[in-house]
Amino acid sequence: MDCVTRPNSLIYALIAFCCWLFPVAASAVVPTQNIQSDFTKLEQFQVGYFVDKTEKMSLSDIEKQHFTTSSNAITLGVTSKTTWVKIKLKNTSITPIKVFLHDPYAYHNHLLELYEVVDGKLTRKRVLDMNRKEIQQWMFHGTSIFDIELPPQQDKTLFIKNLAFSSQWFSFNLYNANQSKRALIGQHSDISLIIGMLLALIIYNFLLFFSSRLKEHLFYACYLIFGGCWVAFSNGLLAGWFNIFGVHALDWNLSLGAMPICLLLFMANIFETKKKYPIEHWALLATILMLVVSTFYSLFDVITALKYSSTIAAIMMVVSLSVALSMVIRKHPISLLFLTGHVFFVAFSTLEVFFYKGKVEFNYLNTHGVAIGIILEAIMLSLIIAYRVRSLEKLKATQAELQLLASTDPLTQLLNRRSLGLEASKLLSQDKQTQFPLSVAMLDIDLFKNINDTYGHTLGDQVIVQVANVLRDQCRRQDIIARYGGEEFVILMPKTELEHAHSLAERIRQTFEKVSIQNDQHQTINVTLSVGISEVDPKTADLQAAIDRADKALYEAKHSGRNLSLLYAG
Repeated sequence: MDCVTRPNSLIYALIAFCCWLFPVAASAVVPTQNIQSDFTKLEQFQVGYFVDKTEKMSLSDIEKQHFTTSSNAITLGVTSKTTWVKIKLKNTSITPIKVFLHDPYAYHNHLLELYEVVDGKLTRKRVLDMNRKEIQQWMFHGTSIFDIELPPQQDKTLFIKNLAFSSQWFSFNLYNANQSKRALIGQHSDISLIIGMLLALIIYNFLLFFSSRLKEHLFYACYLIFGGCWVAFSNGLLAGWFNIFGVHALDWNLSLGAMPICLLLFMANIFETKKKYPIEHWALLATILMLVVSTFYSLFDVITALKYSSTIAAIMMVVSLSVALSMVIRKHPISLLFLTGHVFFVAFSTLEVFFYKGKVEFNYLNTHGVAIGIILEAIMLSLIIAYRVRSLEKLKATQAELQLLASTDPLTQLLNRRSLGLEASKLLSQDKQTQFPLSVAMLDIDLFKNINDTYGHTLGDQVIVQVANVLRDQCRRQDIIARYGGEEFVILMPKTELEHAHSLAERIRQTFEKVSIQNDQHQTINVTLSVGISEVDPKTADLQAAIDRADKALYEAKHSGRNLSLLYAG
């Protein structure tokens, strides 16, 4: 007896396990929903559905079919374009009741037909064609709403014909008048919030693009635009805001092809694949070309294009993930952030793809997969943008520091000889009438070699720094000061005649001779300056010639006893 029972038990267990693993919808009598006088809403109940493969059956033909029982919210994939739903209602009260039948996903359908049958007779028929505005009175913010009159103690059967463009899914709910209004209030608030966040990121990245001219900001902004359009379209926000239904809404599927194109272009730019990673670059380009062809084809036959969209999306996801993983292996600094965000997008988008194909159950996560994935990815990619901005700021700061080091004297922080020439060229290239007369003063520290030999180079450097400080204090904002050589300095004085230039040179010389410098042994040392002054010839605008003349005047000052400022005598 045990030998017979045990195998049977194993078989039953195996059958039970298979039924759990591969559930099969039961074909049975559709249960009746009892509606009482205190009815408010019914959002979870049993309906029946039948897929019309011929797409030509009439109501009389449909009534003879066996309906498969299911929940009131179900996805049936792309092979169930024409589906009939059967709902059985009974008013158990002694007063008439009006209920409202909602389908919040009606916007994605081509056609809805509602038949009310009592005792086998058709009592009312309504047709909701998404392409004909004159018969869209049962549409409100993308939701179909049909009022159903239930006389006392009456049974009524509803047959709803759903004709979808591509994928078939629906969610029928029943409400009284008050709950019907409540259900419509804020039905797109979550998607509106996501679109608002995407819009903020779009504006931010456009501003970054206009300020930096970096293409990745433009590609990322376009990616968010197309992604936002798809989220708004696929979740009924466009239908709710602008009453875009039927064939007029199909063109918005183009955003589904344009979105990954922008994402792959963004990847190519941030990872610099063209310069550094040729294999990954060609993989991205090949995928972009495939997406461009698919998007272009959808301009002429969007229905057919949608059939292959899932396969193309899968190829794009494999390529983008492979490239991101390759960047992680190559230890690219932003690759891990990108991979993390992209995995979110791919995972949640895959759930929604499976939902459209009827492979997963009807729930919020699966119906809003792309919206959730794109906002999570957008957050991660925003971190990448922030990282890039910080990196560029650091690079610019480093470049500015290097430029400063290249253009200034490290000891005095004054311009060096090369930068003096560049600044002078800029000055001389401006309108001569606004810059001339232009005077030049050359200054030299008296007996500087003796200071170095007697007190050392450290004190000599202190003397040079003191000269630079006096020059900064005494010169005007318009003057250009530079350390020209070891102990030589040059001042370029725009809009200054020789007489005024001589006065400025004298003030500098007299100020510096009063400066006292102490060495390590606390000995006080006084140092003087000699100055030569000349004027740039406005006819030739030759700065070097003017400096040479000032140098000659300086030579005369040195030989005339030092601590003097002299004009070039000619």
